[in-house]
Amino acid sequence: MAGLKETPRQKMIGMMYLVLTAMLALQVSDALLQKFALLNNSLETANQSASDKNKGTLKGIEDKISELPNPAAYADVKSKANQAHQLAQAAVSEIEDLKAKIVEAGGGIDPETGQIKNPKEEEKVFQLMIGASKNGAAYKLANTLNDYVAKITALSDKGTTFPQLALSASEDPIAAKDANQKNKDFAELNFAQTPAVAALATLSQKQAEVRRYESEVLGQLAAKVGAKEVKFDKVFAQVSANANTVVAGMDYEAEVFIAATSSGFSPRMSLNGSSLPVKDGRGVIKFKTSGGEYDKNGLARKSYTASVSYMSPTGPKTESIVKEYFVLKPTYNIETATLPALYLGCANKLSVVSPGLGSLWNPSFSADGGEAIAGDRGKVTLVPSAATVTLNVTNGGILLGKESFKVRRVPRPDVKVYGNGSELDEKRGASATGLRTIEARALADESFKSTNPDDAQFRVSEIYVALARGTRKVGDMTGQGSVNVTSLAQQAQPGDRYYIKIIGVQRRNFKGSIENIPYNSEKNIPLN
Repeated sequence: MAGLKETPRQKMIGMMYLVLTAMLALQVSDALLQKFALLNNSLETANQSASDKNKGTLKGIEDKISELPNPAAYADVKSKANQAHQLAQAAVSEIEDLKAKIVEAGGGIDPETGQIKNPKEEEKVFQLMIGASKNGAAYKLANTLNDYVAKITALSDKGTTFPQLALSASEDPIAAKDANQKNKDFAELNFAQTPAVAALATLSQKQAEVRRYESEVLGQLAAKVGAKEVKFDKVFAQVSANANTVVAGMDYEAEVFIAATSSGFSPRMSLNGSSLPVKDGRGVIKFKTSGGEYDKNGLARKSYTASVSYMSPTGPKTESIVKEYFVLKPTYNIETATLPALYLGCANKLSVVSPGLGSLWNPSFSADGGEAIAGDRGKVTLVPSAATVTLNVTNGGILLGKESFKVRRVPRPDVKVYGNGSELDEKRGASATGLRTIEARALADESFKSTNPDDAQFRVSEIYVALARGTRKVGDMTGQGSVNVTSLAQQAQPGDRYYIKIIGVQRRNFKGSIENIPYNSEKNIPLN
């Protein structure tokens, strides 16, 4: 009896399933649930890769048969290949529907994290997959998997055996040794007391096995028509440059050549040993660059190794290439009307620009000794809370630099007193009977007002006015910024004076918060 020849990836999936089965018997922690989520994500990625590979093998079989002198003689091979693919597709689709119901039982997908909202959900998983009277979806799934194994075996070479995919505990090599598990059926073993995220990983593993069996049968059929031989049917032009960055006035050197890929097989591609996603036969390389060790021109020399592994007519081969590239040191400029010093507790608006990064410029900010409020495309409002504030500039998750600023206090306003709308003068005095209103105005420093208009909003919160005759007080009153002194004016006589005291001044900042400013100012206005 011939067994399946497992690839390293398939062996890895099998090992992950053994670990998964063992962990299901444990009370899982949040950290372990996260591992289940990662395991499921890895399985789903591997399953998609296997699906794409099988589709390529199927197409390779069909294309190879069409090129043979007598295609009709291989109609049976073509039919079996399509049957194998359809059987696998139907089983995978049924499992995918169950996974969607598991996700729904777990509260759906969190749009922020991309993960299931309630990965710990067990009761709804039990009701869905097992049911109160053992009539849940897992029992139908067991029949589907057993039927799939029987039918895919019938399409395979004589002597090929495929292990059953819906094992009870007594048939499972691990669970059979556990006294608490050995009497469970397939549904109970895999979905009783099982968190939603673990149930998803279990179902993804079943999908992986379905695809593995499909791959084995398609490989056997491909060998019968010689479709395993690599056929490069996608030809395109390619350019390889000596350097991706050059200085003005220097030569740009590159080579142009023909490259080709095959739609009949899926090579494994890697970057520095880590697998790459493959699209249309081409590996997609994308990674965040890191700087360091810049030269005098602000360039850092870097390199990576790309490898392609494939099955040739003479056996497996791997081709590698070392590619060199350069990282340009990011630079930026800070523009502000308030340099070199910023104002304490105020909205100091800065603009941080980086012409060299262009469309890649999308910075984020934080501050030591203050608050950084980010705007669009490098705009930031810095609100200092200490004598020195440091702005941290980050772009694409990389800290580009730190900028420190001195902080100065908001300049005190100038308070002026007005009578009937005109400024009162201590030397000229005012009319004893004509003065009706006394008002105090807090005027911001012009320089501060020009740079921080949203923080330069002052007012006199309390003013005290007394009518004095010699050393005697005739009457007095207080007000918020202004007072109506008509009642005092009716008692006023030439030679009297108004004693005016500014008791309180307030400032409203850009957030709308009110700040009390200590202020003590006095004026004596003689009456004519």
